[in-house]
Amino acid sequence: MYEDFGEIRADVTDRLTHAVTDRSVPMHTPVVATADADARVMVLRGVERGGWLLRFHTDARAPKVAAILCDPRIAVLSYDKQAKIQLRMRGRARIERDGARVEEAWAESTNFARRCYLGDAPGQSSPVPTSGLPEAFETSEPADAQLVPARPNFALLMVEVEEIDWFSLAHSGHRRALLTPDEARWIAP
Repeated sequence: MYEDFGEIRADVTDRLTHAVTDRSVPMHTPVVATADADARVMVLRGVERGGWLLRFHTDARAPKVAAILCDPRIAVLSYDKQAKIQLRMRGRARIERDGARVEEAWAESTNFARRCYLGDAPGQSSPVPTSGLPEAFETSEPADAQLVPARPNFALLMVEVEEIDWFSLAHSGHRRALLTPDEARWIAP
């Protein structure tokens, strides 16, 4: 049971940082909700500044991109069932399509992952069930040259976390704290 804000901040940083590299932990795939109340599960790809900047990969053509451009408010919800720790994070989102961080993320992705950006735009209608991928890449990995048209569709969703609502469930009594980069306070669960 955490009783100190420093321990809580360290726990948040450790959990999120670990979630980036360990696909088996629950916080690897948080729920991300845009201001239009549209929520989806996304893969956490990067954490900077002790958990106050989160990085996700997205398709630049996705409806969430337009929603973020209209209203950058965003929420990210992570829950670790085994540890009984919930993180409700609120902040501002931005879409990055170009720059060193985007190029680095693209370069670190596998060709199998990059193939997703070759397909139809997310949400595009189809008369039949579809993965949206070109048929040639349904089960195969494209070569680098075949991925050139995919790169313009790749973008980063960056979340500047402004507030973390940390909640720990425990039989001995739940604990809840509200954290900002500069302050922390206990609140009733």
